[in-house]
Amino acid sequence: MSQTVSSAIAWWARMRGDQPAVVLAGEVLSYRTLQDWSDRVAAMLVGAGVEPGDRVAICSTNSLAYVALIFGTIRAGAIASPINFRYKPREIAELLETTEPRLVFAGPDQVAAVREAGVSPRDMSMVEGLREGDRATAAYDPEPDWPVVIIATSGSTAKPKGVVFTNRTMTAYAANWSIEEPSAPAGSKVITMAPLNTSAGFVQLVHYTIAGCTLYMEPQFDPARALDLIQRERITCFAAVPAFFEFIAARPEFANADLSSLKLVTAGGARVSRQLLETYRAKGIVIRQIYGQTEVGGNATIMPAHLAIDMPEKCGWGGAFIDIRVVRPDGSDCAPGEQGEILMRSPGMMIGYWRNPEETARALRDGWLWSGDIGVLDENGLLTFVDRLKDLIISGGLNISAAEVERVVCEFPGIREALAIAAPDPKFGETPLVVYHGDAEVDVAALIAHCDANLSNYKVPRYVAFSADPLPRLATGKLSKPAVRELYADAHLRLPKVR
Repeated sequence: MSQTVSSAIAWWARMRGDQPAVVLAGEVLSYRTLQDWSDRVAAMLVGAGVEPGDRVAICSTNSLAYVALIFGTIRAGAIASPINFRYKPREIAELLETTEPRLVFAGPDQVAAVREAGVSPRDMSMVEGLREGDRATAAYDPEPDWPVVIIATSGSTAKPKGVVFTNRTMTAYAANWSIEEPSAPAGSKVITMAPLNTSAGFVQLVHYTIAGCTLYMEPQFDPARALDLIQRERITCFAAVPAFFEFIAARPEFANADLSSLKLVTAGGARVSRQLLETYRAKGIVIRQIYGQTEVGGNATIMPAHLAIDMPEKCGWGGAFIDIRVVRPDGSDCAPGEQGEILMRSPGMMIGYWRNPEETARALRDGWLWSGDIGVLDENGLLTFVDRLKDLIISGGLNISAAEVERVVCEFPGIREALAIAAPDPKFGETPLVVYHGDAEVDVAALIAHCDANLSNYKVPRYVAFSADPLPRLATGKLSKPAVRELYADAHLRLPKVR
């Protein structure tokens, strides 16, 4: 069981058995209990016919049973396939068609949607019932190169791609960060607010438990509660999108808050404003910019603490085992200060996209991950993230594929073509705005109802604009999103919110 996720959990159960591994809604799950519970779950799965390489799908909100099911699935040699609990039946059905799970588990609020997607799920109470009981062992040990998870990620495609990690890649990712960040050793306390079906939620869970930390898993972001938790529990590590830091700083109690326990504070997904940096700097906190993506394991680079104060917009220069390049379209390296596509290479990268050799070959070339993002390296090799090439809308830290929104919108009668772009939003940072063209204006309420029936809530457009003229196109004949972004840059100021 060398270099596996399960061996790391077993190690901490032996070394720090009574230490909390996960704390959720006041419930504490120690490393020893996590080890025993996940072993019983693994034995249950094997008894139900699950074999190495089989997929176990999970559609639920965060819970300690969900955590035990993830580690039990990995211990059984199977592949966890988390499903977004916000997904509608259509989205669930598309994902299940791709992953073909042996078993599907659903939380009480997700059972109906999973059934409507054409599957009879097992209730999460089955896992909850294994919290106590006799010790159990699986029939075999997992291998380091066995896949452990398929994480659905939104990108430039209309349907999510499944990022695949193995035991070896996930443990390598955690090991690299343990080397680079001595400020987050075993025993550190970490807040995580991401659902376990997201890359952020799943990777943080596995990363920090491999490292022997304690995760405080919050069901949702509440600035007042987050600020209280940091102080009350003496939180060590906190990572969030810039908007979350702004909401916390806006709380009246922030002025007198004691944040001295924080040792590692990072932000990603968008630039941190100078004003926000100064606000936290006055508290003795340096917000360090990160850059990464799901396919590289999570964070690929973090700005060194001793440089972040003077160069807060930069993201660092990779890591001990993470290399970063910026290249031209022909693959040649850009000169310092020249914009190009960001490439990354590390032992913690994905091994590919699930059953998608074409997209895998496009992303992984000669050992390098082509990010689809634009960046610049300075003369010292420090990276500055410039823009996304991939067509993403990031709303409240959640990635939305514009292509997926457009696909659903264009199914609505009367719409000939449509583009989805990001509109500024004071609460979520960005939110979808759809511009459509047709012979006449459509019933917007009916369009939103159609989207609501086929898309998760956070993907549904908040603004809808009608264009009497065909949408602008590039010389190639493709719709021109840059032109639409320019034309509708301030549309959110004059359009009513439709939901």
